[in-house]
Amino acid sequence: MRSIFTNKNEIPTIEQLELALGETYRLWKSFEEFTNELYPNAKAEWNISSEKFGWNYRIKDKKRVIIYLLPRDNFFKIALIFGQKAANQILESDVSETIKTALMEAKVYAEGRGIRIEISDKSNFNDIKKLIKIKILN
Repeated sequence: MRSIFTNKNEIPTIEQLELALGETYRLWKSFEEFTNELYPNAKAEWNISSEKFGWNYRIKDKKRVIIYLLPRDNFFKIALIFGQKAANQILESDVSETIKTALMEAKVYAEGRGIRIEISDKSNFNDIKKLIKIKILN
């Protein structure tokens, strides 16, 4: 499934994002604010690689993306990529078994293992915050 924003000539506005995400907009903002609290020098930006996949929002440091926020229709996905050290910390943590399984089943690339988690309610809220923290610390 691709982004709800596909026009490469139009960067999504806050108003468009809020309308598209509906009730989940509050969760999007919470994850964005949490990431910025833990890493105040992070830079947030909209990015589009092609109209096929549409716009994504990413928060990054100088070298790497910390978290990707992928807008959909009334929900969003969070994507994170973890190196082996961070992956090991996640597997030893108390995050849900579903997330651990997704991480272990993810294909390994040079930059690490990538996972995407659908956010349509608060059910994974604390686990996502733990993942963000592990990502920033590694």
